[in-house]
Amino acid sequence: MARRLNEKDITLLKKLAPELAEIVCAHAKVPFKSILPPLSNHVARDAADFEGRLRNLQDEELAYLVDMVMEGLESLSCVPPDYAEVFISLVAERISKEAADKITMLYLDMVCE
Repeated sequence: MARRLNEKDITLLKKLAPELAEIVCAHAKVPFKSILPPLSNHVARDAADFEGRLRNLQDEELAYLVDMVMEGLESLSCVPPDYAEVFISLVAERISKEAADKITMLYLDMVCE
């Protein structure tokens, strides 16, 4: 699922994490290759902060993330379970329960052990 973020991805990540000076992992010194894992693991203080950041997205932006997850281009691997639950609940609320169910199955298949 590692990919090079495009301009739309970078704009979205900067909206979700405006405090990021660079789109580079401080630990690995390489550019982020997805949006949700760095947001959950490096930026958000906790699941409530993660939810607040995601709630700032417009429905079209959230739908874009959903589409990217469904296409296997946006990673949910290594997103902590409580953060994944927040994302999935928001998808059910604002996109569709069907999309949330699909993302749940994808998450369970790819979660880091």
